[in-house]
Order: sequence, then structure tokens, then C-alpha cells
Amino acid sequence: MIGLIIAFAVALVLSISLTPVLIHYLIRHQYGQFIRQDGPTAHMTKRGTPTMGGLVIILATVIAWLAGNLINGHSPSWSGWLLVFLFVGIGFIGLLDDALKIMHQRSLGLHAWAKIVGQVAIASLFTWGIVVRPNVHGRTPGIFDISMTRPLGLTFTQWGILAAVVLIVIWVNFIVAAWSNAVNLTDGLDGLAAGAGIFVFVSYTFISYFQLLQSCWGDTVNISACYTTRDPLSLAIFCTSLVGALAGFLWWNASPAQIFMGDTGSQAIGAALAGVSILTDTEFLAVLIGGLYVLTTLSDVIQISVFKMTHKRVFRMAPLHHHFELKGWKEITIVIRFWLIAALFAVMGAGLFYAEWVSRL
Repeated sequence: MIGLIIAFAVALVLSISLTPVLIHYLIRHQYGQFIRQDGPTAHMTKRGTPTMGGLVIILATVIAWLAGNLINGHSPSWSGWLLVFLFVGIGFIGLLDDALKIMHQRSLGLHAWAKIVGQVAIASLFTWGIVVRPNVHGRTPGIFDISMTRPLGLTFTQWGILAAVVLIVIWVNFIVAAWSNAVNLTDGLDGLAAGAGIFVFVSYTFISYFQLLQSCWGDTVNISACYTTRDPLSLAIFCTSLVGALAGFLWWNASPAQIFMGDTGSQAIGAALAGVSILTDTEFLAVLIGGLYVLTTLSDVIQISVFKMTHKRVFRMAPLHHHFELKGWKEITIVIRFWLIAALFAVMGAGLFYAEWVSRL
């Protein structure tokens, strides 16, 4: 437990203290955000606000994760390194996207195909990593099963090992792309994505730490309800580190934002959610825990699909938070209410996880 507390504190302090340094640097070099021309007109006042704040989130999280592991007297686990690789790798693609927006003086950055190729390469390497290097119990960080609160018994290996390898690569790539884009879409108002992320990763801190307490290889007496997930303590330390980093960043990102996380932050956060859900065997549960991100994405999909079929709009503007902006809601009102929705989803997800465990006793 002390490792989790130290990790949170280190990430919080680093994020709060380093973000203004980055803000000063970006302002001095005129590295500011460019606003989409078809967005709400009120957002044009945000043009020039420093972006790429996700750099601090990533740095603070990784340093705090290492510190938390050190305090616990353990070397960073293979599962933890894989999660950090995915987190930093996808964040780097977002950084390239942000940098190109600044260099080209437009709101369009990295070409879509370049972004896809980069994400596929990183997610595929992550996939390789989760199915190799079993521990002394023969458990690899990832499995070939589809999971909810634990494996559902739906396994890719039923079609043979070759098909299983192909299917898990596709499955992991889909999850990574879906979550990184979902968080990116949600990052449209000051503090929205960061605040929602705090609730999501608090929920996953609870889940991964509970899996540690109820590990099949620990001292638990509830064998019928134990978990075989690999390296849950390392995952819990990562999650609490990210919570601290997001909380510290929110100090400067709350309305009116002095800095945006950019694609650097939103893509990395989405990748972290994807990675944690895979490594804790909760891919489908993540849809509930990250429910706000899902609703935001669905609003965009519905808007585009309906407009293509009928040339009519369901919402005044998509994603969903822009719809409420155009209805006259104040930005801070939307953000706080959406935070409450995010908290509700995260609590329901953690509650469902715990209820499933109780049902097995």
C-alpha cells in the first residue's frame, strides 16, 4: 500500500511543478494550439493556448511508477514495462501529431495512415509481449480469452494457435485504437478528459489492487473467487501514478485552461486504459468504467452515420459536449456534470467487479 501512496504523491508533485515549466517554454517558443474552424466559435479564444501538456503527464506517471516499485522493494514487472511501453509509445505518436500541427500552423497533424501504422506497430509489439515470458506459474501477462470481470471462456485458441495469434493481434489493436481515439474525442473542453480519467484510473487502482489481495498465488482463502492476473501490484502502482499525474495536470488544465494535454496526453491515456483492461482481464468491463468516453464516441458515430444517410443532424454538433455548448450551457457546467457521469460509470464498473467476486463466495 505504501508504494501506491508514494507513487500518487510523486506523480502529483511532479505534474503540478513541471507543468508551469512546460507552459513557460511553449509560450516562449509560441507553440500553441490551433482550433478547428468548424468547432464552436467560443473556442476561437483558446487559439494559441500551449499544448502538448501530455508530456508532463507521461513523464510524471513513469517516474512515479518507478518510485512506487522501488519503495515496495520490487523490480518493475514485465507486465508493468509492457504497459509503460504502450503508454509512452502511443503518446509519442500523439506528440508527433501535435508537433506537426504547430509546425504547419494548422489543426490537422499527422496523416491518418501514418498514425494508424504507428499505432498498429506499437500495439502489435505490446501483443507479442503479453503472450511471452510466462511466470513461475505459467501465466503470461495477457491471455487468448475475451474477458469481462475475468475470462469468459471465449478463447481464440479454439480455432488453432495460428488463428489465435492473428485474432489476438487484431483484438488488441482494436482495443488500443478504440480507447485512444475515444479519449481524444472527449478532450474537447478544459479539464474534461483529465478529470474523467482520474475516476477511471481510481477504479482500476481498486480493481488491480483487489486482484493482488485475492491472487490465486497469494494467501487468499477464497480459492473459488481468486484471480490469476499477472503482476497486479505493478499495475495498481501505474494506475495510481496516472491518477496523481492527471490530478496535478488538472490544476493547470481546469477552466480556463493554461495548457492543453493535446494528442500527446489523450492518446497516451487511452492507450493506458486499453492496456490496463487487457492486463487485468477486464476488456468488456472497461466499456462501463470508461462509459463517458464511450458515450462521447457513440455521439460522434451516430452524428456521422445519420447525416450520411439522411443529411440531418441528431445533435447540434458532435461530440456530445459540443452539443450542450451550442444549447447554451456554460463550459464549466458541462465539464462538472460530465465528471459526475464519469464518476458514476467508474463506480458502477468497480461495483460490478466486486459483486462478481462476492457471487463466487
